[in-house]
Amino acid sequence: MLPHDEYVEQAYLFDLLKQRIAEQTPMQELLEQLRYELLATTRLPMAIEFMLTELRHSGLMGPAMKRMAHYFSPFQTYLIEESEKESGRFTIHLALQILQADAELRAKMSEQMEAAEEGIVHPGSGMQRSRKDATPESMIQHSRCGFFFFQFETLSRNRLGYDGGLAVMSQDPVFDAEWSKWLLRLRAQVGLVDLADLLFLASEEYERRLKEADQPLDGKGPFLFGEKEGRIAMANRKKDPIYLFGAMQRHLGYPPVPRPVRVEEDRDTIPQLLRRIERLESRLKLMEQEQKQELDITKFYEKPN
Repeated sequence: MLPHDEYVEQAYLFDLLKQRIAEQTPMQELLEQLRYELLATTRLPMAIEFMLTELRHSGLMGPAMKRMAHYFSPFQTYLIEESEKESGRFTIHLALQILQADAELRAKMSEQMEAAEEGIVHPGSGMQRSRKDATPESMIQHSRCGFFFFQFETLSRNRLGYDGGLAVMSQDPVFDAEWSKWLLRLRAQVGLVDLADLLFLASEEYERRLKEADQPLDGKGPFLFGEKEGRIAMANRKKDPIYLFGAMQRHLGYPPVPRPVRVEEDRDTIPQLLRRIERLESRLKLMEQEQKQELDITKFYEKPN
């Protein structure tokens, strides 16, 4: 993963783009302005230079981000590519909202990994277990679980496709080799097996039950999720996955996925319609008076001073 500072600046960039793109400013002009506002000690200004070159040639950011796989994660690139599709309903504004939240989570996890290398527990580094004996390794594993639910819910809510989405998730640097292997297996099973069942079979709750029943663990696992995750998954079998995501967020503090904000236009539409109806009524009245030869145009004359 990248250093903590890089993800902090990425979150700042996506937040500014989200705010200013609503003003109908072209993306090229926005990136041209924002590259001077970013911290010069990070590599993000250089990445923006490369993206600007690609934007001038093709008008797209996705190909440039894909070629910078060492800097932008495959999942970040996937969101931009989906938002740039003409046939899709996934907007660039919503993509930037999710990318900002994603970068903030990466910054917290990067901080956790730096603390783990130093052998300390960082209490302010975001998602972590509530146990008092939590180790840096257990906190990182818990963060990986949070990333999985965040990214999978993003795919589910916005209908971005599980096949391509889980493929890029397996390549994300936040997941280790064990996670990547399980995500590729999940890619082949999702849609055929209930998601709650798949999560339960990969949880420590299932491992505990196997041990209590004296059953062998050969061919089982990997057990990536905790006991609480397994119990919540078991309670949400054969239900909409949205309920499962909501329960994980309520009870375990996993991050929610940003949703599009609906703009209510009814308050402005009704007064506008009333004014238009009044203008139509006045015009109809003038036409009726003209047909009856009762129209007095002198009342429209300007009075002399």
